[in-house]
Amino acid sequence: MTDKRIIFQNDDGGVSVIIPAPETDLTVEEIAAQDVPTGKPYKIVDASEIPTDRSHRMAWTVDAAELTDGIGE
Repeated sequence: MTDKRIIFQNDDGGVSVIIPAPETDLTVEEIAAQDVPTGKPYKIVDASEIPTDRSHRMAWTVDAAELTDGIGE
């Protein structure tokens, strides 16, 4: 599971990324359901899709229409 990330739009319009702990017994779907804020749509992506250049991290955006894997509970 260490190759998956959960992304969602935060309240500032940017993108938040949840990185599942490698030693968890939860599925990435279970982590998303419990850790994404209530009512926020999210997408589970491969880690390779997350930009590695952190210097522009606050400028990263995602189209809300792409957040189709679920909604935080």
